Amino acid sequence: MANDELNIAALENEYNALIKERLQKYSELKQNGEDPFDVYTYDVTHSSSDIRENFEKLDGKDVSVAGRLISKRVHGKAGFSDLYDRYGKIQLYVRIDDIGEEKLKFFKSLDLGDILGVKGRVFKTHTGEISIHVKEFTLLCKSLRPLPEKWHGLKDPDLKYRERYVDLIINQDVKDVFLKRTKIIKSMRRYLDEKGFMEVETPVLSAIAGGAAARPFITHHNTLDIDMYLRIATELYLKRLIVGGLEKVYEIGKDFRNEGMDIRHNPEFTMIELYQAYTDYNGMMELIENMVSQICIDVLGTTKAVYQDTEIDFKPPWRRITMVDAVKKYADVDFTAVKSDEEAREIGKKSELELKKKLEDCTKGDILNAMFEKYAEKNLIQPTLVMDYPVEISPLTKKKRGNDEFTERFEAFIYGRELANAYSELNDPIVQKERFLQQLKERELGDNEAYMMDDDFINALEIGMPPTGGMGLGVDRLVMLLTDSYSIRDVILFPTMKPKE
Repeated sequence: MANDELNIAALENEYNALIKERLQKYSELKQNGEDPFDVYTYDVTHSSSDIRENFEKLDGKDVSVAGRLISKRVHGKAGFSDLYDRYGKIQLYVRIDDIGEEKLKFFKSLDLGDILGVKGRVFKTHTGEISIHVKEFTLLCKSLRPLPEKWHGLKDPDLKYRERYVDLIINQDVKDVFLKRTKIIKSMRRYLDEKGFMEVETPVLSAIAGGAAARPFITHHNTLDIDMYLRIATELYLKRLIVGGLEKVYEIGKDFRNEGMDIRHNPEFTMIELYQAYTDYNGMMELIENMVSQICIDVLGTTKAVYQDTEIDFKPPWRRITMVDAVKKYADVDFTAVKSDEEAREIGKKSELELKKKLEDCTKGDILNAMFEKYAEKNLIQPTLVMDYPVEISPLTKKKRGNDEFTERFEAFIYGRELANAYSELNDPIVQKERFLQQLKERELGDNEAYMMDDDFINALEIGMPPTGGMGLGVDRLVMLLTDSYSIRDVILFPTMKPKE
């Protein structure tokens, strides 16, 4: 057996011994009629942040707090310990003269991870640390399993994702990420609500997977005896609501795409989609710039954020560039001079592009998009709006005014990654049906992500949808940017994981 295996085996034996020891302590508590799992409530008057932020008012006054015991430094007749609640740490000072010999002995027997309720007086130590002078304490929950400090990550590098509850206990910076995530979503809601948008909810299960180019998850509805899809986007339902006269709507919710997993992609992710009648993609450009910059200010106090050692400035206006100009700048290929699909395929062949279908089936627009993805995306570090996408890859978008080869679509890129996608929404039912039929042909050519036909959506457009601007933004990716998180898994509380064997 290798040395590493011996070390791990020894640690596991020690870990199991600690569990046994804790179970024995719990058994003794029950025998003495002090079962901590029989405690139902505890009156908490203040959080750790309340005490830190209002020390001048609370100095010398009694408070009641609750949290998890994370460190314990009690020897002889007195000592200090640290209690963690949702907002961080508060130091406890325990002394035999205040709680008595038996209670101090009991306190010393507590394990790291135990949850306590504490009552005492707020004060500041000689070293200047705000603390609570403990008058009494109650064991509210016994931790039967040790917190994995020295074992953490040894056996499973993904342990912090599998056991997020432990990750949150041990790492305050992780907790801070998710507190910021909540602030980001609250700021997003507040901004849109103040602009007159209405938050709505649309189905997660649908008979058709529409609104995006993606592979869906399939499930089965037993009562109806039909296969259904987990939604890949909320777009087509939200635009039905524009038809219905709601005019400004948004939804923040989960989408599901049965695709690859990497630092930017999780099969279950959070999107916001919003639609506004009587505007176009220009209106969406102003909206995303102003909304994201305001979110940044609300969360960070500035329009600037540091991501992976790079300062990103979200202050409007963001850079604007067409896809054609981006490819010309970063790939040195001018697609305004490309006059046919055949010419474009030759360019694609020389560039060794990754394509969703065979090269001979690709159009000029397909090649342009693939060239953009290979050469341009990685260079778009500061917030950039890439405009005017080929019509072939934008089936839900109005054509560019004055140029039928392109559409009024933009995507927002930051740090070389797509953050948002927006359109001047196509509202011509005849053209929309033609686009869907073309997408069905794309599926036949091997593009599993091509759109399905949605007859009810066509029916809604035939009722009449006003000119509309729409946008979808990846909430997880925005959280990554504003919390300097490397992987999307770092900003999703419970990311998708392969089950343990």
